[in-house]
Amino acid sequence: MHRNGLAAWAALLTGTLVGTLIGCSPGGAGQAVAVAATASAPSSGAASASAPDEEVPVDRDDALAKALKPLLPDGDARVSVAVAALDGVTDGAVYDGTSAFDTASIVKVDILAALLLQAQDADRALTAQERAYATAMIENSDNASATALWEAIGGADGLDAANLTLGLTGTRAGAGGEWGLTRTTAGDQLTLLRAVFGTEGTESAKGAKSAGSGLSAASRAYVAGLMGRIASDQRWGVSAAADSASVCALKNGWLPRSATGLWDINSVGRVSVGGQRYLVSVLSDGNATKEAGVALVEGVAKAAVSVLTG
Repeated sequence: MHRNGLAAWAALLTGTLVGTLIGCSPGGAGQAVAVAATASAPSSGAASASAPDEEVPVDRDDALAKALKPLLPDGDARVSVAVAALDGVTDGAVYDGTSAFDTASIVKVDILAALLLQAQDADRALTAQERAYATAMIENSDNASATALWEAIGGADGLDAANLTLGLTGTRAGAGGEWGLTRTTAGDQLTLLRAVFGTEGTESAKGAKSAGSGLSAASRAYVAGLMGRIASDQRWGVSAAADSASVCALKNGWLPRSATGLWDINSVGRVSVGGQRYLVSVLSDGNATKEAGVALVEGVAKAAVSVLTG
């Protein structure tokens, strides 16, 4: 269980680290229906012509809003989600992707990405101690390790600088050392997932950088490997959207707020459905209990992926 400071992420510079990814829970994603229309020209004497079939574009944001409508809770709870196909062929979908939420422990991925960017700029490998902190921070969501790496990157200034490179425009680091109170959006978290997974497996050159992300291929593989070995008691959240035969990589965040007693529950990661990979970020706050928040996030993740799997 987490206190006022949580987040998620991990990475490395000294070559590609390939880990065995955890199996995801069955998700049971549904399907969205594509709409097609055909038009035929009227017959004119001896000749008639038919116009080619034209696909009517699917408004996936609208489809997502409709899919989420029966899941949205009454009361204080809020939720935001962004989803995209990793292959980029299918348009993604967003529901309230620009509202800001506390990160809780999902920021740990961002902290590690910042550390890796700084190490790359200095042309050095992570130290043994930094790697130990990174492993504990991502796989076990250890807060003391997150604090140590937060200080190593220069705190809020270091995280904000890294996010400029990563393209996170709506994320602001927590003040006063409260890294778990970093504010972010579902859209920014999808950008961060793209920085880690966006060109995964497409580059073999050691140290080659992902276009636009700044993270090297080795760094991306390191982060993905750590996210794929999350402790068994933390394998909830976006993993619910995956099918039973898939593997996934994720990071969750959970934070009870002392002022209200309500919970921040977040989950970000990569899942597979039917052999296709998807990036999903779900943020929520105002949950009455941790269990209620987890159930909300999992339901939203499944609904979001189902909009794309059609």
